[in-house]
Amino acid sequence: MDGRINGAQAMTQFETIKLAFDERGIMRMILNRPGRRNALDAVMIRELTEAARLIAADPVVRIVILAGEGSNFCAGADLEWMQQQFAASPEERMREATTLAEMFRSIDELPKFVIGVVAGPAFGGGVGLAAVCDVVIAGSDAKFALSETRLGLIPATIAPYLHRRIGAAAMRRLALHGEAFCAAQAMSIGLVSYAVDEGDIEAMTERQIAQALICAPGAVADAKSLFRKIASGSAGEAEMVDALVRRWSAEEARTGIAAFFKREKAPWQR
Repeated sequence: MDGRINGAQAMTQFETIKLAFDERGIMRMILNRPGRRNALDAVMIRELTEAARLIAADPVVRIVILAGEGSNFCAGADLEWMQQQFAASPEERMREATTLAEMFRSIDELPKFVIGVVAGPAFGGGVGLAAVCDVVIAGSDAKFALSETRLGLIPATIAPYLHRRIGAAAMRRLALHGEAFCAAQAMSIGLVSYAVDEGDIEAMTERQIAQALICAPGAVADAKSLFRKIASGSAGEAEMVDALVRRWSAEEARTGIAAFFKREKAPWQR
């Protein structure tokens, strides 16, 4: 394999997710365990990580759509997979927890514009998957819950992304009592970007795709990297200045500004 994902290869490479690419540079990454409400098990966790790695390295992919097959977005971690951890050794538990954390990080660090499309329930780790997307579109039947504490667990690996996305107060309130909340409530705290009627999900997704395709892919990647550093507190003024200077030095910026003055479309604009 040369690191690229496309065509039939994308459709057959994985067991628990489906990938579908179109000529605009859109990769749809679909959680595909509808019989298990698209719950995250060991195989899906590893396959999402591998798919994110391949997508990140593919310059043709510009936008990723993360969605669930069937009537659920993601029910969180598969309970049978979690139950297996009770009998596992401490080393095995550490390995599995680390693998889960790496999966969320691999999607969060994708140098592409990521749109989460939530139709149906998103519980536990499903909320975490929404939190690592750049934009989240939720349908009217979407339902969210940080349900881990109801099971004696905690939302540990998704906590950094939740804190960044919805803030400490909302995270504590929702995680410490596990109450379910609707798409409108999710939008009010910043987890969801757009709450729309179920029949309008595809139209809103296409609107977001069209807007994202106007933007330079290299600038999107650099902006996401800088924003993550700012959110983690690791970027000071020097890093921000350096980021701007590198963009001034980029051929992409020269091309984009030249196209603006010529009243032409930049090469990446569709």
